[in-house]
Amino acid sequence: MAERIVLLPGDGIGPEVTEQARLVLVAAGAQAGLEFDFVEELIGGCSIDAYGTPLREEVIEACRGSRAVLLGAVGGPRWDEMPVAVRPEKGLLAIRKALGLFANLRPAAVMPALVNASALRPEIVEGVDLLVVRELTGGIYFGEPRGREGEAPASTGEKGTRRALNAMVYEEHEIERITRVAFEQARLRRNHVTHVHKANVLDVSQLWMEVVDEVAKDYPDVELAHQLVDSCAMLLVQEPKRFDVIVTGNLFGDILSDEAAMITGSLGMLPSASLATGGFGLFEPVHGSAPDIAGQDLANPLAAIQSVAMLLETSFGSDVATGPGATRAAAAIRKAVADVLDAGHRSGDLLLPGETRDTVGCKRMGELVLDALGRD
Repeated sequence: MAERIVLLPGDGIGPEVTEQARLVLVAAGAQAGLEFDFVEELIGGCSIDAYGTPLREEVIEACRGSRAVLLGAVGGPRWDEMPVAVRPEKGLLAIRKALGLFANLRPAAVMPALVNASALRPEIVEGVDLLVVRELTGGIYFGEPRGREGEAPASTGEKGTRRALNAMVYEEHEIERITRVAFEQARLRRNHVTHVHKANVLDVSQLWMEVVDEVAKDYPDVELAHQLVDSCAMLLVQEPKRFDVIVTGNLFGDILSDEAAMITGSLGMLPSASLATGGFGLFEPVHGSAPDIAGQDLANPLAAIQSVAMLLETSFGSDVATGPGATRAAAAIRKAVADVLDAGHRSGDLLLPGETRDTVGCKRMGELVLDALGRD
């Protein structure tokens, strides 16, 4: 029986990279004995244009009836002047909350072929392999009270009365469940967790410290370190190899995972998984919608393609019937991506300043990965 996958291509380059990822998923799935039934829906700016809202309830229900969701990207300057409450990004926040996608996993590993593509020196980035585990449905993006009040100045030289408020709120159970995800991931890697916080000034971070320490007692085989967020930001570019698994809240995780992504050479290389209890997940590239290159076949689809590797591994990897095949298929996708890069193929975002090597477009890069996948 075909497995239902919801496609949310979204805005900008989202449809382009999602299409290449879909083709790779079909090919890799066939190797694992999996057949897929794809349902395409709208989210973000394209949904605003069509329905006046960034996310419809019908889309949420479609996702709930699927095995997994593959998302492209949302947003762009054409919607920048809209009120915050109806911006494309609100659709992304809303679907995370509605589907209970509390755990965001963002791996950042430097492939040998791209050591020189990083802005950092090769000796700093070579061998970097870290995972940011970000709490995704709590914190300052969702906390109450929130909002704006007051009025702008009536004329030049006068003072306005505007005031804005966002609250960073975390419940103990939210911290505990994301911390357990981080420790379980560390057991699959190098058995080290770094908790990133701002406990020297934030009450919320002090609670995180307490709960993380309590959870750590259940994982005596995993080493735990606490790191202030500002020093962590510095160490990520100074000594990135010191990190294995980083666990932190929504705001800090949002910023640090993008910083970690750039260590690898480009945001266009990084996949992510947003997981609910039980393993259901939404998978998407870390990069944004890149509207300046949308529709020009210039996007790098490798982050989206690696996101479907995570989809296979996570959504089907634990299934008794499909697990071994899905896990092998995920590994085959990653190897195919590495083989394409080792052969010297590059999208424009992976070029060094001044480099003149020939580049391939989005569609051709997807074809190269399919070719490499077929050879394995």
